[in-house]
Order: sequence, then C-alpha cells, then structure tokens
Amino acid sequence: MTQPVLFKQSFLIAILAGVQAMMPAVVAVTSLYATIIFFGIVFDRSSQAIIIVAVLCLILVQAPREVTTQLTSARISAVMDVIFRWLLLLAVMLAIGYVTKSLTDYPRRIFLTWAVVTPVALIFSTLAMQEVMHRFLMNAFENRSAIFAGYNNSSLELARRLTDNPAMRLKVSGFFDDRSTDRLAMESDAKLVGTLSEISTYVKEHGTDVIFIALPLRHVKRVMTLLDDLRDTTASIYYVPDIFVFDLIQARSGEIHGIPVVAMCETPFYGYRGVTKRLTDIGLSVVILLLFLPLLLLISVLVKLSSPGPVIFKQRRYGLDGQEIAVYKFRTMSVTEDGAQIRQASKTDSRITRIGGILRRTSLDELPQLINVLQGRMSLVGPRPHAVAHNEEYRKLIKGYMVRHKVLPGITGLAQVNGCRGETSQLEEMEARVNYDLDYLRRWTPMLDIKIILLTAVKVFRDDKAY
Repeated sequence: MTQPVLFKQSFLIAILAGVQAMMPAVVAVTSLYATIIFFGIVFDRSSQAIIIVAVLCLILVQAPREVTTQLTSARISAVMDVIFRWLLLLAVMLAIGYVTKSLTDYPRRIFLTWAVVTPVALIFSTLAMQEVMHRFLMNAFENRSAIFAGYNNSSLELARRLTDNPAMRLKVSGFFDDRSTDRLAMESDAKLVGTLSEISTYVKEHGTDVIFIALPLRHVKRVMTLLDDLRDTTASIYYVPDIFVFDLIQARSGEIHGIPVVAMCETPFYGYRGVTKRLTDIGLSVVILLLFLPLLLLISVLVKLSSPGPVIFKQRRYGLDGQEIAVYKFRTMSVTEDGAQIRQASKTDSRITRIGGILRRTSLDELPQLINVLQGRMSLVGPRPHAVAHNEEYRKLIKGYMVRHKVLPGITGLAQVNGCRGETSQLEEMEARVNYDLDYLRRWTPMLDIKIILLTAVKVFRDDKAY
C-alpha cells in the first residue's frame, strides 16, 4: 500500500521485487547442491529434494511483499523473520518426509549440514539485498513532496518519522490548518504553511505529490470539501486518523472483505508472533522442568512434612479473555483459600509456613506453573494472574483492568521485574501493576520476553517485596 506514496515509477520496483522473491529459493537450492557436491554423496532423490526446496522457498521464505517494508525494517527484524521462515520450511519438509515415509531416503549428514548452513547464507543475502535496494532506490528516485492537512499528534508524529527516515523519499513541506500557530502550540520542527482553503492552490503551484489529511472524524464535511477541491490535482491523498486521542494497544490497520478497519485494542500474539511465543514457552518450560526435577521432588516432600494439607495449591484465577483457570503453586500457607473473599499475604502473615516463607521469598513456589504453561493456560512471561476475588474487586476500580487478559497470564511479567509484587494494600499499587501490564501488551517483542526472564533470574533472590 505504501509504495505508491514513495515512487511514481513501478517497473524497476517490480523487477527488484521479483529478484527479492526468487533469491531465497536460489540461495537454498545452491546451498543444497553445493552440500551434495562437498560430501560427494549421490542419492536417487537429489533432484526431487531440490525441486521441493525450491517450491517451499518460493511459498514460505519470501521477504515482505512491499519494497518499502524491507527498506524501513530494522536489521534484527529482518534476521528474525528469515530464521522463523526457515524453521517453518524445515518443519514442513519433515512433515512431508514423515507422511510419505521417505525420511530414510535422504542422507542425514547432507541435510543436517544444509539446514544449519543455509539460514546463515539467507541472512547475509537478505541483508545484502536490502542494502543494495536501499542504495539503488535512494539514488534512482527523487524525493517526493508531501503536506499535511490538519495539525495534531498523529500528523506531527508521521511527519517526524518521514523526516527521520530518508528511505521513505518524502520531504515534508509543512502543515495546513485553520488555527493560528499560537493556538496550535506548534512544535519547533513543524511549519504552518497556510489554511485548509489554500491547499488546492498550493498543490497546483508547487506540484505537491502526496497529501495526508489528518482532520478529526467529526470534521467529515471539511474533509469532503477538501477532497472536492483536490480533484483538479494529480496528488496522492491519504487519510491519517488521529489515533493518539485513544489509548491504543497493538493498533494496526487492515481490511475485512475489502472494508478497511483499524485495530484499536488487540493481542500482540497474532500470526507467526503467536507461534514464536508458544514454541518458546514450551521449549523453555520443558528444559526448566527437567533441570529442576530433583528440586521439585525435594520441595514436594518438605511441603508435605511442613503442615497438613496438599502439596500443590490450586487457585481459581482469570486467564486468556477472562476465562477461569486453575493455577498451580506449591502450598506455602496452612490454609487453602479460594473463595469470594481472599486476604492477601502480608510480610508478617501467620498463615505462611516456615518452608512456605522460603519458597515465597525465592519464588520457587511458582515452579508448578510450568505445568500451566505446557497446558496452554499460562505463558512464561505475561501479566501475573490474580485470584478471581481480586479480579472482581479491581475491575470495578481500575479503568482498563480487564484488558490485561488479552494475553495469557505469565509466571513473571514486566510489572514484577519493575518492583510491583507483594501485597497491594493501596489502590495505587495495583494501578501501577496494571499500567506495566498494559505497557507490556503495547511494547511486546521476543526480545522483551527474554529481557524479562533474565531480569527475573537476577532479581529473584534480591527482592524484599517477595513474602
């Protein structure tokens, strides 16, 4: 969608896009052929394997379709995208081999080497192609001029991003608004060119290429009038909704059967993001459970001997989309409360057993929740689940409280590594937790999860709020 904003010519871009689409298949097939020659092993299904690899690469390992997406994406994002697509291709190949019972027909040494070497070659070729395209497009096309009809947070932010990113090839000439500079309280890097009624004349005189209309939805009549005035020009016109007036979570645009829609509150775990999150949860949970199995058995014995009651305490909490789930913990108290009224644990709580105090301070009581993760009820990282009774209490007091349930609850989270754990005796303390949870939804990346896990490991023995 964004390519017409940047480039008037499309033939060269089509060629570049075609080369970009073919490159993964060429790299993967060349790598496989070179691996076969290197080992000097000739097998009957080599031609078949090359054809399968080529077809799957064309389907699964292509770069983003839009050239502009490739130009403006960070290198780390491009690398992660290549790795994910390559793993997906390997999974599909293994599935095909398993279904057709042909896995034994392919030399294991060749394909293991190829599976490791090829993604490295793909990463280097992708980054190299990205750089070539960047330099070519930067030199092949002149900057296009752009103006904004309406000054607000959205138009200002978009103008800054266009200015800060030379690859976008757009030069922002300024803003048009019927309000004065003083009334707009314009930033120093923004320039007021004229009023809305002067836009049509300005575009004709200066040959403006792109117009971004950033007027509020309530000014629909002014938008319609402006569109009528601009019909006598050849400028490209785009509407920019003022999204900053809303508290958006994972906002993105799209369409449903041709009708454009804008997501204003959505989960960050859609598409490959959700797959990445789930595979990470399963892999790390299995590893941690195996490593800590002796400790889990020891804790189970100590809890059983510490006081009468079950080893594992199950409590009802809210999970994904506010559905009730049973969360597992090692029992740390002499009681197992799970009713309509639940008293939070305090620092001098007499209900906490001796071994329970140690488990709570070190967060070892949370280890059974790895089972919840494997069940798909929880994630390693996410908003901490609260008891149902506390949810029902705070959802009435804190605006946006239930939005934190757009994702699976986590064993640890952004709030916990920022010191928000322990008793919440005041409403402000719970509000701080919720704010961190919502910020996690807005900012989520795989690297943020890794950072939170590492910070949790560092803080687990140094947190005086854990009791």
